[in-house]
Amino acid sequence: TFPCREMPFPGVPMGWKPGKMMCLREHRLIFSTSLSLPFQQIQFADDMQEFSKFPTKTGRRSLSRSISQSSTDSYSSAASYTDSSDDEVSPREKQQTNSKGSSNFCVKNIKQAEFGRREIEIAEQDMSALISLRKRAQGEKPLAGAKIVGCTHITAQTAVLIETLCALGAQCRWSACNIYSTQNEVAAALAEAGVAVFAWKGESEDDFWWCIDRCVNVDGWQANMILDDGGDLTHWVYKKYPNVFKKIRGIVEESVTGVHRLYQLSKAGKLCVPAMNVNDSVTKQKFDNLYCCRESILDGLKRTTDVMFGGKQVVVCGYGEVGKGCCAALKALGAIVYVTEIDPICALQACMDGFRVVKLSEVIRQVDVVITCTGNKNVVTREHLDRMKNSCIVCNMGHSNTEIDVTSLRTPELTWERVRSQVDHVIWPDGKRVVLLAEGRLLNLSCSTVPTFVLSITATTQALALIELYNAPEGRYKQDVYLLPKKMDEYVASLHLPSFDAHLTELTDDQAKYLGLNKNGPFKPNYYRWVPLGVSPGSGTVSPPRVSPTGLTVPFPSLTDTDGPYPRRTRPHKATLERLFLKIVFIFGLPFSFFLFFFFLTNKTTRFYIFQCDFKVTFWVSPPLNLGFTSLSDLGRQPGIRFLLSCG
Repeated sequence: TFPCREMPFPGVPMGWKPGKMMCLREHRLIFSTSLSLPFQQIQFADDMQEFSKFPTKTGRRSLSRSISQSSTDSYSSAASYTDSSDDEVSPREKQQTNSKGSSNFCVKNIKQAEFGRREIEIAEQDMSALISLRKRAQGEKPLAGAKIVGCTHITAQTAVLIETLCALGAQCRWSACNIYSTQNEVAAALAEAGVAVFAWKGESEDDFWWCIDRCVNVDGWQANMILDDGGDLTHWVYKKYPNVFKKIRGIVEESVTGVHRLYQLSKAGKLCVPAMNVNDSVTKQKFDNLYCCRESILDGLKRTTDVMFGGKQVVVCGYGEVGKGCCAALKALGAIVYVTEIDPICALQACMDGFRVVKLSEVIRQVDVVITCTGNKNVVTREHLDRMKNSCIVCNMGHSNTEIDVTSLRTPELTWERVRSQVDHVIWPDGKRVVLLAEGRLLNLSCSTVPTFVLSITATTQALALIELYNAPEGRYKQDVYLLPKKMDEYVASLHLPSFDAHLTELTDDQAKYLGLNKNGPFKPNYYRWVPLGVSPGSGTVSPPRVSPTGLTVPFPSLTDTDGPYPRRTRPHKATLERLFLKIVFIFGLPFSFFLFFFFLTNKTTRFYIFQCDFKVTFWVSPPLNLGFTSLSDLGRQPGIRFLLSCG
């Protein structure tokens, strides 16, 4: 109990004054009044939540629990506001129907649909470009007949994308790519709207794959398009349903992890469908990865730990676009930031941005926060975790949960203590605690929210890629991974400029001619990208927007307006024109050179003409050469040999 100030309380009628005592018991606020009114109580949405269901210091026994247990409870720090009831009944065991009588979904609570609809409406206000695309193209239905199965984060922003695809004529079935990031009220709103959604916050690993399977394995419905985030859906369809995979018309992937999996399939010759690499488009790399993470990293850390960053020592593993955003945000708050990198170019960028590049083992004993954002595996190992200082915060900003070796922490000698939603204290035998956030999964979408406007840019790019792949005639795209051309990136960017009341400068005819550009773009070549090393540059010019293969005058340029979208591989193409020419010269020219060499040696008198411009060069090979030379210099002094060497 604690004294209550004499001030109005939200939701209480005017004239009502609180008494002198206010009790906080079991997450209920009970107010006693001096009036003759009955006791009124205000109850949090997570009234039934149990924060102390994990053992604290009662022995050092192992805590083996399923992944789903770590996220079934939520609080104000979580991304979802109404998913906090700790219902012990799994959604898989519930029988739920929406207002239309359909039960083709599986969500936490369909009754939360009204709250989710409000969240979606709020998100639409800051996703004007995607809404504009929806209004422009929904009359023509460019995705009519498309059956899209998706696996992404299910948030209010993603819901706007899903409903846009449905408005353009597609049928959608959706699951979550992260077991912690689903907003339950948004999933309920989608289910109420008729979208087959199979996701809820706090899924177990078994639930995760079950939801994906329910999206794919449907009687009388077969997917022909895939929208993936992380590659799990693509992997599942490829492994479990190869016949379905062969009939897919296109895959759109937006994460580093998923893109790597696609290139592995392509390299092995097992990718039998065209795929679009959205992750390496400029509108994804430079905006979603950089600006989104620059803001959401602080949001996630503040909500979960309430830590003050001024003077704290933080190490950020990886200085790609995500790492750059995290470092900039932390530095602005006064943190001392270290960077670990494997790429000398990114390391040099970090140095010139004012960060010290170190090895993780050099600073692991002294840092207060460890953030991973590499897309790799085992970046933070058990050895690193053992050497950390007490109360060190460990979190991940990469897509998958492989960067931190969380599995090594599930041992009998370590105790897990849940202190709040998505926050675990891992306690060592000597009493040291390490604060682990979201069990090593994606921090910002698991523990907070992300900026809506930035996600609008990515969602618009995904929608355009789906439209292009679905409407492309057979044979336009081979069984490979393709990048979006620069013209497409520029179009997506231009759709979002009106939100800032931005006005572009237009080139004059003389300026465009001087630079060798089209006045309408693109303004950079295809190889001018903010992408990892190893991108194969393409060439070619882009023509103005034209009629798509379906006859629809689309409000965006077709990918085939260039000399081709160029497949991006992990290393440059071997079959470039120059290398192909050198191969031909080597294969056919070398034997021909040996033929000429022996021809000159075996003929007494040979006249050889080389014509160049308006003159000719004539030389004679002296009668039978003396082959009894003793050194290469002797050989080089022979007239015929000297000529071959000079021309070779």
